[in-house]
Amino acid sequence: MSQRYPVTPAGLETLKVQLHEMKTKQRPAVIKLIEEAREHGDISENAEYDAAKDKQGILEARIADIENRVADAQVIDPAQIDEDKVVFGATVTLMDLDTDQERMYQIVGDHEADLKKKRVSINSPIARALIGKKEGEIVEFETPGGLRELEIIKIEYK
Repeated sequence: MSQRYPVTPAGLETLKVQLHEMKTKQRPAVIKLIEEAREHGDISENAEYDAAKDKQGILEARIADIENRVADAQVIDPAQIDEDKVVFGATVTLMDLDTDQERMYQIVGDHEADLKKKRVSINSPIARALIGKKEGEIVEFETPGGLRELEIIKIEYK
């Protein structure tokens, strides 16, 4: 039995779009590269052919990985969650107790994580520290820069 992985509806849609792009655009392009390299003669000493075959292998591995992620996805819609504690999908507003800066993060699946978009992986140290906590609680977690303390200001599911 395969392991289920949590993902938001938007994250699943992103995976499906990536998979479609790889299958309909990238795969045919790589096949064309292989055909062109074959036309250059002896493939046993053809660097272009070897490079194209390597590219094909990497692409096929990525396609298989994303197909597995889609198949094993456990879609969790944050808008359907009614919790007073932090769980997957929560958007959490935090106060950094060292700098008095407010930060906001959404807890998402591994492949959805993107700090620029303020999304952290469910498996990240900060998310693991936040899971199960409520508004007003102080959480501590280790970072490469040392111990951090954050206060949970607000928990939203949107």
